[in-house]
Amino acid sequence: MTTISNTTSSTSSGVSTDVYNRVAQTMAPASAAANKVNASITKDQTKLSALGQLQSALSNFQQLVAGLTGDGLSTSAASSAKSVLTATSTGSAKAGTYAVDVKQLAQGQFLTSDDFATDANGKVGTGATTTVKIDFGTAGGDKGFVANAALTSKSVTIDASNNTPDGIAAAFKAAGVDVSVVKGKNGEYSLSIAGESGAANSMRISVSGDAALKNLLAYDPTGTQKLTQTSAAQDAILTVDGGKEIKSASNTIKDSAIAGATLNLVTAGKSDVTVAAGASQISDNLKSLVTAYNDLNAKMQKLQKGDLKSDTAMNQAVNQMSQLLKTGGGSVSVTKLAAAGLSQDKDGNLVLDDKKLQAALTTDSSAVSKLFTTSDGRGIADLLSAKAGSLSSTSSVLNKETSLVTNDIKSLTAKKASMTKALTAQANALAALYTAQAQTGSGSALNGTSTGTGTLFDMLG
Repeated sequence: MTTISNTTSSTSSGVSTDVYNRVAQTMAPASAAANKVNASITKDQTKLSALGQLQSALSNFQQLVAGLTGDGLSTSAASSAKSVLTATSTGSAKAGTYAVDVKQLAQGQFLTSDDFATDANGKVGTGATTTVKIDFGTAGGDKGFVANAALTSKSVTIDASNNTPDGIAAAFKAAGVDVSVVKGKNGEYSLSIAGESGAANSMRISVSGDAALKNLLAYDPTGTQKLTQTSAAQDAILTVDGGKEIKSASNTIKDSAIAGATLNLVTAGKSDVTVAAGASQISDNLKSLVTAYNDLNAKMQKLQKGDLKSDTAMNQAVNQMSQLLKTGGGSVSVTKLAAAGLSQDKDGNLVLDDKKLQAALTTDSSAVSKLFTTSDGRGIADLLSAKAGSLSSTSSVLNKETSLVTNDIKSLTAKKASMTKALTAQANALAALYTAQAQTGSGSALNGTSTGTGTLFDMLG
C-alpha cells in the first residue's frame, strides 16, 4: 500500500488537506496504472481459484469412479454408523463384517498470535526484511522436536511491501502455509496458522529480522513460544476387529485398515463396516456413478458459464467427457448402454432408467457389467475414469494453465511491490515539496475542503 496521511495540523507528522489534494491530483495517472495491476492480480486469482475447483472436481470424480471399476462394480461397503465413518469398496475387499473402533481423528496443528494493533497504515513492524522459516516434524516426545525428513521447510519473506496483516497472511499462503487474519471489535488483529493433519506435521517457526515480527510469530515447541497452540497435530488412530492400532495422518484411510476398502473417518466412535459382493450391488453402484458424473457436470457447467468462460482447459474437459458418453469411446455400444437404462439428457446429465436396468440385470448381469468395466479397461466407467485422470494430470492443459496463471500472479505481485516502493517515495517527496512551498508561499496548493483528522490516500486501492 502506498499512503500519505491527510491531517489538518501543519505541525503533525501528516500533511495538510491542501497538500494532500495536490499530491493526489499529481499522482492520479500513477494511481490509475497501479489500479490496473491490482485488477490484473484479482482477475488472475479468480481464474486460479476456478482452475483449482475444476482440478478438484475431476480428481474427486476419477477417484470415485475408479472404485467402481473391475470387481468394484459388483461390490459395496457400508457403515452401520455414518456419523462415525463412511466406507467404499474398490472391489478387492473380502465380503464380511468388520468392527472398526475409531479412537481419535487426525487433525492439524493450529497456532494463534496475540492480539496486536497496527498504525494508521496497517503496518506491522518497521518493514525491515524479515525471514520466517517453518519446519515440520513431530513434537512432544522425549527427543523434543524431530524434523520430518519427507517434508521440505517453508520460507516466507516479509518486508515493507507486505508487512500488513493481510500481506503477512498472503505471504504465508504463497509458501503453502494456511494463515488467516482475524480482526477484533476494537480494531486489533490476530493471525491463525493452520497446519496439515498428522502428528509429523507439527510446526516450528523461527524468525530473523524485524523484532516486532519475531515477537509475533516465533514458535518453538521446546523453546520460545510467541504463538499459542490451540490444537496439536495428531494422527488418526483406529483398530479393526480388536487388532493392533492403525495410525494415519489423514482421516481418509485406503486399504491399510480393510484391504480393498476406503474409510472416511468423521468422529471418534465405533461402527461395523459390511462388505457385500454380488450382482445385486451393480445397480446401486451404477446409481453412484450417475450421481458422481452429474455432480461433475453441474460443476463444469457452472465454471464454463462463469469464471472459466471461453477457457481452453474448461472447454476441453466438458467436450471430451460429453463426447465419450455420446460415442462410447469406440469400444462401448451406446445402443446397448441405452438398452441397459443409461442415457444423456439435453443438459449433458446422465439418466438411469431403473426399470430397463433391472430387466437387463435379470437377463444377463455379466453382460451389463462388461458395458461398464472390463479386465482391459474398455468399459464406459473405465474410460470415464481414465479421461478424468488425463484431464487433471501433470501434463494436461489444465495443469499448464494453472502454472501459467500462478507465474503471472508472482510476476504481477513483484511488479506491484516495485510500484508500491516507487510510488511511496514519490508521494512522500511531493508531500514534502508542496508542504515547503505552502510554508514559504513559493507554490500554490489546491484548496482543500476536509476538516477531519485523517484519511488515507491509497495509491494501490
